[in-house]
Amino acid sequence: MPFRTSGLHHVTAIAGDPRRNADFYLRTLGLRLVKTTVNFDDPGTYHLYYGDESGAPGTLLTFFPWRDAPRGRVGTGQATMTSFSVPEHSLGWWKRHLEDMGVSTGRVVNRDDEDVLLFRDPDGLQLALVAHPRGDPRNPWDTPSVPAEHAIRGLHSVTLSVNREDATAGMLTEGLGLEFAREEHNRFRFIAGEGGPGATVDVLVTPDAPRGLVAAGTVHHVAWRAPDEKTQTAWREELMERGVGVTSIMDRQYFRSIYFREPGGTLLEIATDRPGFTVDEPLLELGRALKLPPWLEPDRQRIEAMLPELDLPSENNPVSA
Repeated sequence: MPFRTSGLHHVTAIAGDPRRNADFYLRTLGLRLVKTTVNFDDPGTYHLYYGDESGAPGTLLTFFPWRDAPRGRVGTGQATMTSFSVPEHSLGWWKRHLEDMGVSTGRVVNRDDEDVLLFRDPDGLQLALVAHPRGDPRNPWDTPSVPAEHAIRGLHSVTLSVNREDATAGMLTEGLGLEFAREEHNRFRFIAGEGGPGATVDVLVTPDAPRGLVAAGTVHHVAWRAPDEKTQTAWREELMERGVGVTSIMDRQYFRSIYFREPGGTLLEIATDRPGFTVDEPLLELGRALKLPPWLEPDRQRIEAMLPELDLPSENNPVSA
């Protein structure tokens, strides 16, 4: 297997009301809205990208928020947990903060020598904060609501739920270049490189669980990193030679993407690290204005009329703060 991902690129989920979604991820979790655009396949809805200051690969959770979207069903064939990395000893602060914001949390538990706090977003998406004992060197986005010493550093890991692990494990190791790290009961951990925050996926085997239904409150797909388009093109050819049904390379403006399903049913993506989110607006202004790809610009007036206005905190754009 000549191609090995260096870790997670982003996770994309489905939400309901976009204003409620933005309020939660900006004010409650303290992330930055780094791009306000639309679903290129359904431009009547937003595509909102949350991450660190620049939207670096590995920090991103993105949403398609449909106001009337039905509630999804968590189950096999999908990513059932998205975890963020926070500093060690921060979970007590986070538990108090979330509860002050009206978010119910579970108790802090220890798993694989990491402390974990579980909670859900307003649409029911299952989330976790993980304090990695060896730390996370990534710089956080500092906001008044979530100070830097406690702030989210980026994605920590995702959990894929499957009925059986063997074929999924084969795709992760042979298709993405991950390595099997360990097994604990019905949970199998795989890592990219040396593992750690942003480079981990857990496969949870639940043979009797129902099939998941992707709608509001569930993950749509999980994206893994490729350094550039040349690597992505060769990677796509190798996957096709292995008999994997892969899409053509798609232009997502801020990266290039290919999509395929792992045998357990979860939709996966390989996304390039470049060109990044400053390709169409300056760093300090990320997320402020609605950005459309060139092929949708002629319909801007109609698209803007369909989208509700978002209430962004001033600190999302330091220039205007």
